[in-house]
This record gives sequence, structure tokens and C-alpha cells, in this order.
Amino acid sequence: MCFSANASFGAGIVLSAVGIASIKKAQSPSQYAFASIPLIFSIQQITEGILWLALSNLTVAPLQNIATYGFIFIAQIIWPLLVPLSILLLEKKENRKLSQKIIVIIGAVVSLYLAYCLLAFKVEAKIIGYHISYIQDYPQSLARYGGFLYIIATIAPSIFSSIKRMWLLGTTILISYIITTIFYVDYIVSVWCFFASIISLAVYIIIYKASDNLTTVSNNTGLTK
Repeated sequence: MCFSANASFGAGIVLSAVGIASIKKAQSPSQYAFASIPLIFSIQQITEGILWLALSNLTVAPLQNIATYGFIFIAQIIWPLLVPLSILLLEKKENRKLSQKIIVIIGAVVSLYLAYCLLAFKVEAKIIGYHISYIQDYPQSLARYGGFLYIIATIAPSIFSSIKRMWLLGTTILISYIITTIFYVDYIVSVWCFFASIISLAVYIIIYKASDNLTTVSNNTGLTK
């Protein structure tokens, strides 16, 4: 959420509940990274809630830089690597793993580049209207390529995945990108996270169904024995 401190903190609490439920539903080590996505979203939203307070309240102002860099670290460095990696860990079909590994490499390159930019260039957050605008003095010559590869890293894994209902994740992320790009181009980093709750629900549904399938297979194997 990106419209107020209360909205961000409220979203963080809801996403924490979804994240805990997803992690509890996970039944194998390979599922935990994917199941943790809603919980990381919750941390991101709570971080932005702190930033709202820091930008509007002098007593909290010392936390402004920490909250700004913390939010962008999750948004630009964790997501392009975690999303493809977590989907790769879920993949069972060998013929799908090669494409997933290539996308993980793309995500790692994007994360490393954005990490460099975060350290090397000026980053500032301002409240403009009802949104937080993240002003990033990154090289404009590479911004378009970086944005394209970021989209590839976060959407393509669901397209190549053989996991049932994984398309839900890719679809919700794609719709989020489209809406924010068209209507909130100046606040895309912040506003896109408004859709975190929908994306997190997609994650929970996928984990719920995947864990049910594991349980069914385990029970059938037990009956066979």
C-alpha cells in the first residue's frame, strides 16, 4: 500500500498473516522460499509505513534513510532474484529447469546492477500528493533495459513453470505492472506494491494446492505399500 502510513501498516499486518499461513502450509524445503513471498511483502509495506512517518514527523525523521533504502532494497534487489529462484526450487520437470535457471541468472544480474546503483547513486523519497515518489539518480541509458529484464525475471518464471496455477502469479504481477505504468508512472516503485495483497493471495493458493498434491501423493504411496 502506498497511500498513507495507516494503509501501509494495515497491509503489512494482513500480509504477515497470509505469509505465516503460507509458510505453515508449505510441506517441503523447496516450498519455503516461495511461501515466504507474502511475509517479505509485509516487511516491505511496514518499512514504507515507517517511511511515511519519517517524511511527515520530525521525531521519526532519523529513520528516513533507513526506511528508504530498506524499501528499495526489497523492491529492486530481492524480488528479481527471489521470484525466479523460488519458482525454480518448486520445479520438478527437468525439461523446464533449464529455462528457469536462465531466468534466475537474469534476475541475479538485475539484482546486482540495481544493488550497485543503490550504493553508487543518490536515492531520495518524497511525499507527492497521496503517494511516495522514489527519486533515483540511476543511469538513464540503462534504465529501459534494466526495467525490461526486471519484468522478465518476475513474470517469465510463471510462464515456463509446470506448477499448477502458477499462471495466477504471473498474471497478477503483469496486471500490476500494466496498471501502475499507465496510471501511476511517476510513482511506479511505490504504487505497484498496492497489489502485494493480491499477489500474496496467489502465492497462498499455489502453495495450498501444491501442499495438497504432496499430501495426496504421500497418502497414495502409503496405501500402495
